[in-house]
Amino acid sequence: MNKRKICMLILIALIGGLAVYTFVNPGSADAESVVYASPLALLPSVVAIALALITKEVYTSLFTGIIIGALLNSNFNLERALNTFLFQENGGMVSKLADSWNVGILIFLVLLGILVSVLNRAGGSAAFGHWAADHIKTKVGAQLAAMVLGVLIFVDDYFNCLTVGSVMRPVTDRHKVSRVKLAYIIDATAAPICIIAPISSWAAAVTSSVPADAQINGFAVFLQTIPYNLYAFLTIIMVFALSVMKMDFGPMSVYEKNAQNGDLFTVHDAGSTQQEESVYKQGVKVIDLLLPVGVLIFSCIVGMVYTGGFFSGNDFINAFASADASQGLVLGGFVTLIFTFIYMMLRDVLTFKEFAECIPKGFEAMIAPILILTMAWTLSGMTNLLGAKEFVAGLVQNSANAFQGFLPVIIFLVAAFLAFATGTSWGTFGILIPIVLGVFPEGQMMVISIAACLAGAVAGDHCSPISDTTIMASAGGQCNHVSHVSTQLPYVITVSAVCCLGYILIGVLNACGLMQLAVFSLPVSIVLLICVLWVIRRKNEEC
Repeated sequence: MNKRKICMLILIALIGGLAVYTFVNPGSADAESVVYASPLALLPSVVAIALALITKEVYTSLFTGIIIGALLNSNFNLERALNTFLFQENGGMVSKLADSWNVGILIFLVLLGILVSVLNRAGGSAAFGHWAADHIKTKVGAQLAAMVLGVLIFVDDYFNCLTVGSVMRPVTDRHKVSRVKLAYIIDATAAPICIIAPISSWAAAVTSSVPADAQINGFAVFLQTIPYNLYAFLTIIMVFALSVMKMDFGPMSVYEKNAQNGDLFTVHDAGSTQQEESVYKQGVKVIDLLLPVGVLIFSCIVGMVYTGGFFSGNDFINAFASADASQGLVLGGFVTLIFTFIYMMLRDVLTFKEFAECIPKGFEAMIAPILILTMAWTLSGMTNLLGAKEFVAGLVQNSANAFQGFLPVIIFLVAAFLAFATGTSWGTFGILIPIVLGVFPEGQMMVISIAACLAGAVAGDHCSPISDTTIMASAGGQCNHVSHVSTQLPYVITVSAVCCLGYILIGVLNACGLMQLAVFSLPVSIVLLICVLWVIRRKNEEC
């Protein structure tokens, strides 16, 4: 009997056993989960992430994690597990797809896919590639150009990932930069930039995470955390240093070596080959790409402040703090698509029939990230139903009193683990920021501890296979999602380790009564990161 038949028999036996248990114990459907707010609340995410990294197959891994979560939440009652999986409020797949914010993100994905297809069909992307060939001469230049564009698009991480990927893919492909390296650059200049940009959807999320009764200005606190957000700055330094030093390590070096031999993907799947290639047309200019992208940036910013009440009398900063990023991005996407259609018709570089054909093509290109996002949201909902937030909150509160001086590094590690396991930075903010304010209601340690929370949340989110930002980066780079995660993990771990040392330094300064020197933790951490990369480079050269 082959392995496939054995697995099927085991699955049938498990389903049969659960059916019998449900019939014998009908009352289990009404009881609270026996693992609620316990370490097992994180089991679905841990299983999904481990399977994804081991099997390199993200769909079944996420699905397995969701099923485990539904069974744990229902105390293994099959009927309730099925309802939990599909319909449970704030957790089930149907509930997640009924959420207007989530649907807005999916619509924005489709709009971006259509826009990219239109620009490819019209020849705008190819024209930009020809222009870049004359102005970007080296592989280092291509990587730095992608990084600079990522830094400039600081409004929203989703918007950043897809726009940078769409614009820079022809350039990085020409210079034989692997798709996973492009995805890493995109990912490293998405959330890390947004979390230190005062005008961004992430600043709004942090501001809204400060409780209303905290008697402090959330936006003002966010501004104060920027110099202490070590992970954000070190990640940008990491991208720059890796590009300039022409080095890679870990699995990324294998992908980069294959790219030099003409294989940009190494691991091929639908997600890495679905996007149609741009064809160069006579008469098409670089402006035919840059103008729609510029309109997209402008209209998304206007759309976001519109949802925040800017045109109803609210000032720009408060409008951004109150903005609905999902609605704003959808509005910006629709405006850009309409503008692009009219512009391409007037330029006579695209027929109406070609434009209409781009609509299903764009949707097809985004099927893979839509599926992954849907299951990632559902898995995150399952961990919330199991009380993962309450478990982590209790863990931090119990350690806060005993290790107040070193709370920043503890907060950083806990935030990184929570964001990695749940795939959400914003949820991590909402859990940990109120706890930090309970320990440090005011003062410099309050600011530094919140900065450590933000840094840790971005670090965990940056390398989590179930993070929506990581999924978007894979979509932007048009590469295998698990390959993207596995290749950037060593980079994230390296930067996170240096961050821990930086926050430990702050704890030592606090113990010595020298907190006025805490601002030097960032330059010290930057020097330490450069030294670590130099050592890694020397080791690679010796090998």
